[in-house]
Amino acid sequence: MDTVTSTFDLPDAEIGAVVAGLRRSREELHNVRYRGPVRPPPSREEIVETLGQLTRALFPAHFGRPDLAGSAGATPKAIDDYVGQVLGGALAALGDHLRRTLPFAGVEIPSDEQVARQALEIVRRFASELPAIRGLLVSDLKAAYAGDPAATGLPEVLLVYPGMSAIIHHRLAHALHRLGARFLARQISEIAHSLTGIDIHPGAEIGGSFFIDHGTGVVIGETGIIGERVRLYQAVTLGARSFPADESGALIKGRPRHPIVEDDVVIYAGATVLGRITIGRGSTIGGSVWLTHSVPPGSNVTQAQLRNDERLDRQG
Repeated sequence: MDTVTSTFDLPDAEIGAVVAGLRRSREELHNVRYRGPVRPPPSREEIVETLGQLTRALFPAHFGRPDLAGSAGATPKAIDDYVGQVLGGALAALGDHLRRTLPFAGVEIPSDEQVARQALEIVRRFASELPAIRGLLVSDLKAAYAGDPAATGLPEVLLVYPGMSAIIHHRLAHALHRLGARFLARQISEIAHSLTGIDIHPGAEIGGSFFIDHGTGVVIGETGIIGERVRLYQAVTLGARSFPADESGALIKGRPRHPIVEDDVVIYAGATVLGRITIGRGSTIGGSVWLTHSVPPGSNVTQAQLRNDERLDRQG
């Protein structure tokens, strides 16, 4: 059998014309490049490694060296030494990530000195918040164990549950977001999203003892506020209903547009809650409910109830 070979090499002149067209697109027609000095952002792999170091510093007996997990050598000093070593590397890497991402967050182009000073301040303040962040995560861990009859123990929840992984990422990202490192915080939230299927904007405020069961498809928007002891199931959306625009038609950014979920609320699978509405304390939102209005404390909202309310509205 004859072998047929072919080549798809284009003439240099044609390739040159494409290269010139791409250059014109970059520099004249469709320029979206950052105008300041080139600071390539950290790679996903670098950020993942830093997140791993921070997680090991927060929970050394679970994520750290095997000899720290309850063995005779796991003395408080040995654990402190390990945490100090890991934390030192993590914070140094975080400072580098910040120097390479902070310029993308502002309108003005900062100098290298300004970026370095801001990065150092964020690292210091972030480090000082780690004990409080760990306290919140332990409350989340206990809530997940208490709220899931299938959980066999706290280690299983901490090491295996996607909801726990997502909230670890979120607690760290939210702290950075609040301190001004919004670009890096968004990168962390997208890493968590790709790992767990749970999409939490780092700007969302989430109280303690938070539990996401199963978790796939959960979406929590930037200006959402969630109280204490709230439980969400898979495919719950806390989203925006409308997007106000200015006179030119550009979206107005930063306005509160996502729900407020008060303490002790349970929202079951597939529910969609939209707009700056309030779900009152102690309420239960049933599965697959579509909700765009506030409900008072202690409400029990189901699809059947909503359909009945719509029927009464039409009759009235």
